[in-house]
Amino acid sequence: MNEQKNGGLSEETRQRIFAAANTLYAAAGKATFPTVDAVRKAAKVNMNDASTGMKEWRREQTTQAAPPAVDVPEAVKMSAQAAIANLWQEAQELANERLRTAEAGWEVERENLNAVRVQVAEAFDRKEAELDAVQGELAAARSELEQALQRIEELDAKLAGAGRDLAAATAATEMAEARAVEIERRAGDLRQELDHAHQEAAQAHAELVDVRKAHAHELDALRADMAAERGRAEESAAKSATAFDALRSELAGTRSAAEDAARKAAAEADALRTELVTIRAKAEAAQEAMREQRERAAGEASRQAEQLAALQAERDEARQSAAAAREQTAELRGQMEAIREQNQHLLQTLKPGAQK
Repeated sequence: MNEQKNGGLSEETRQRIFAAANTLYAAAGKATFPTVDAVRKAAKVNMNDASTGMKEWRREQTTQAAPPAVDVPEAVKMSAQAAIANLWQEAQELANERLRTAEAGWEVERENLNAVRVQVAEAFDRKEAELDAVQGELAAARSELEQALQRIEELDAKLAGAGRDLAAATAATEMAEARAVEIERRAGDLRQELDHAHQEAAQAHAELVDVRKAHAHELDALRADMAAERGRAEESAAKSATAFDALRSELAGTRSAAEDAARKAAAEADALRTELVTIRAKAEAAQEAMREQRERAAGEASRQAEQLAALQAERDEARQSAAAAREQTAELRGQMEAIREQNQHLLQTLKPGAQK
């Protein structure tokens, strides 16, 4: 800074203040002095320098009146020139003394006012700096507020989008739940059909068991009859041994065929039962997978339907096998009846020879 150490103004600052004051004073038509703030803004100085410079500028604009020269009136000179001159001189000295006293008081008051002015100028500068800081903070706060409002608008938009997504997800969930309920209903129907198929298979197996038992009883009875008849035939006629052996061989072949047919029917029934158990396990596994992964429920239900169709086809085949077994059993029964009739006829034929 170019200011002097005694607190006065630098020449460059003083000239700027005086130039600005003269310009503003001339612009006002020299009617009124310019204000300190107007000169401060025009000269671009602080308030303290502007106040000090304007004080000097006003002092130059106003000329202090010097005491006027005393002109003793002619009449006084003529009447009492010496006495009046002395009296007037004393009055003049008294007036000058009072004037000096008043000027000294004015100087003290001016210094006090100058100190107050300096304090006011410094306070003004501080307030102006604070005002600038507050304005900066206000601008920053306004910017942050605008950013916050923009962020709020973005969040509102995202919230609206999230609401739409939530509505879509809710609708999709409701549709999925409805589909899950429908799939569970269809799975229940398939389960009922599968249980019905199991019952029919069990009934077919029971029928096969009954047929096998009946066939075994018939074979046992036939063996007993054949043993009795063979004993009677051996006792009655030794000549018919060859024929009877041939008949026994034929009977053994017939019995072997019947046993093979029975074993085949039992094996088919066991295979059918095993396959039914396997299909049931697959159905239960498919049902568990359907519960765990509902999105694959439609395909799983389709596969269950295909398996059910295959099961029904296998059930039909089992029924056909059971019917064939029954037919074969009936044929065996017919063959046994025919063999029995032949044996009876042979016995009838052999009785007369034994009597002879």
